[in-house]
Amino acid sequence: MKQHTIKQSASLEGIGLHTGKKVTVSFLPAPVGHGIKFQRTDIEPTMSIAADISKVVSTNRGTVLSQDDVTISTVEHALSAIIGLHIDNVLIEISGSELPILNGSSKPYVELLTQCGFEEQEEDREYYEIKEPIQYIDDALGIELIALPADEFSLTVMIDFNSEVLGHQYAHFDTKKDDYATDIAPCRTFVFLHELNTLFEQGLIRGGDIDNAVVIVDKLMSETELSDLSKKLNKPNIKVEKTGILNTTQLHFENEPARHKLLDVIGDLALIGKPIKGKIFAKKPGHFANTEFAKLLKKNYLEQRKYQNVPKYDPNKKPILDTVQIMKKLPHRFPFLLVDKVIELSATRVVGMKNITMNEWFFEGHFPNNPVFPGVLQVEAMAQTGGILALANTSDEEQWDTYFLKIDNCKFKEKVVPGDTIMFVMELKEPIRRGIVHMQGYCYVGNKLVSEADLTALIQKRS
Repeated sequence: MKQHTIKQSASLEGIGLHTGKKVTVSFLPAPVGHGIKFQRTDIEPTMSIAADISKVVSTNRGTVLSQDDVTISTVEHALSAIIGLHIDNVLIEISGSELPILNGSSKPYVELLTQCGFEEQEEDREYYEIKEPIQYIDDALGIELIALPADEFSLTVMIDFNSEVLGHQYAHFDTKKDDYATDIAPCRTFVFLHELNTLFEQGLIRGGDIDNAVVIVDKLMSETELSDLSKKLNKPNIKVEKTGILNTTQLHFENEPARHKLLDVIGDLALIGKPIKGKIFAKKPGHFANTEFAKLLKKNYLEQRKYQNVPKYDPNKKPILDTVQIMKKLPHRFPFLLVDKVIELSATRVVGMKNITMNEWFFEGHFPNNPVFPGVLQVEAMAQTGGILALANTSDEEQWDTYFLKIDNCKFKEKVVPGDTIMFVMELKEPIRRGIVHMQGYCYVGNKLVSEADLTALIQKRS
């Protein structure tokens, strides 16, 4: 499968479920490798937030993303629609802090995106393949989510809220057999009537309406309680005479609540950043459990990727940059220039290399009878390689320098010794903003991962 985006832009308006504010959401085509990103257009400068599990800051009645104190909330329905339609790259512009609730389902998003049309792109889609069982369990709440290996994506959801009205419900979705647009997208969010007052007191559901959710009545309320609720929802004379479904409309499916929970799981798992190949089973899922499970899956994906990321080196192929060209871009010189060649360079990834010989200056004092390439110099070599990637995005790169700000998650796994050729792979974790560069670095000797680190640097023009 190739990556896909939408053919043209489109917009819709609606009210945020919790803020109650009117917003405009626009979906725009995006290039290969862009992924799914949200952009606030109501603030200056505009802020872009990747749909990534690392950006989740709250899951109280919706999934909230944040970066640099800028938030975007209730993202799960739009994300679910995007994944359900197999869209890889899209930019979502929003004129406020919360996506609209619309009718409580993802169907309006599906209809809008379908009208945009879909465009196949040049590069292959990268999947996250489940290769071993991965499990999240909360014994206290009876929650369990598990991922198992499979050739295609499928999801099974079971819910039980100890409600005689709702009962035990089950829903299943299989990408090969089912149609997301007709089987899942129309399923609306649901809430119990007795929860509404509490949610309102918590500052939530300011845009809530009995028309954008399935309201379930499993406990009768007093006239005083109903009168108070009517005022808060701006709905005169709400009357409840029996338990059941409050809405005058019929359920779209007998198990619509379970199907909506399935819709939410798809949206929350979109934050892994890659489409999944595997079977997912979810018992009593919710946004907190979904996102905790997504963190486990993302961690597993990144571990997998380390060993799928080994660069291929052909010594007969002319390098992108040789040593002389590297010295024109970096201020480093002997004995501190630690990159011999650059063999790959794109907008988000660079691969450098160094041949380790017994003549290295540091072997005189660093384990002289047992020569080992120092780990700190491996990190420095990663940084120099990453500096080439960071400066490649500037117009006059020779006038800039790269400075370390932070090193995180640094690990040394194997010794590097004379005779080894070490490869430095540096990848941008997010777009460069205000000169701040976040990179993930890996060092390989052959097929072995010898070290890794998350590096943060500052690019600054020389005075």
